[in-house]
Amino acid sequence: MTSLANATVLPLAEFQPTHFALSVVGKVATVTLNRPEKKNPLTFASYRELTDFFLAAQKDEQVKAIVVTGAGGNFSSGGDVFEIIGPLVAMETKELLKFTRMTGDLVKAIRACPQPVIAAIDGVCAGAGAIIAMASDLRYGTAESKIAFLFNRVGLAGCDMGACAMLPRIVGQGRAAELLYTGRVLRGDEAERWGFLNRLLSRDVVLAEAQALAAELADGPTFANAMTKRMLEMEWAMSVESAIEAEAVAQALCMQTEDFARAYHAFAAKQKPVFEGN
Repeated sequence: MTSLANATVLPLAEFQPTHFALSVVGKVATVTLNRPEKKNPLTFASYRELTDFFLAAQKDEQVKAIVVTGAGGNFSSGGDVFEIIGPLVAMETKELLKFTRMTGDLVKAIRACPQPVIAAIDGVCAGAGAIIAMASDLRYGTAESKIAFLFNRVGLAGCDMGACAMLPRIVGQGRAAELLYTGRVLRGDEAERWGFLNRLLSRDVVLAEAQALAAELADGPTFANAMTKRMLEMEWAMSVESAIEAEAVAQALCMQTEDFARAYHAFAAKQKPVFEGN
């Protein structure tokens, strides 16, 4: 198993990845899974490079929101059948565990980066592709979206890359169980009804609308946004009482920011606040 990838450089605007496309406009980075001829499958190397990118995003001072999408009318078909699935069949347990931990590292990195991550989904969004969408903070999709957690279709458990922990929190326990036991396709309109998609849009605008939302969030109080993301993550494992205390501490820290003061002074002056993320 190889994990060769370009070392991620900062600022991210100067990074030129090998295994996906990246553009940075203003404070928004757009990551495009970019193997359209095969519906954008992942490889060992792309897993590693994507993980390194999201880890580096934790230290980037310029990018304030991230959009993830796919090229050519599809999001991602998941792990490449011949470049990942085939080699896995020949591996022993130690190598397999190394691989499954590596795939989980990508989800951890997406969840740990302070920037809101928005998935713009069209067409096929399956297997590990569906997991990347699930791990994102927000999801915009189309009627043509085909979301499927396919693991049981290849003889594996649905408990992959955090799916059994995260998916029930998005769509509910029963619906998550149905998707993970059957591997069936969740189409766009149903995905919106179930709460997996935040919005259902036409194919020609879904990416632009996701980028517009990202730009709006990037112009907001980004320290506070990062705190919201962190609390959403941490409070899964807390009692309500512990969560209330954690939020008291988090909010007190946010009240010390200049953005909080800016919002007050703008309100007093009947103006719109201009946030700077500090």
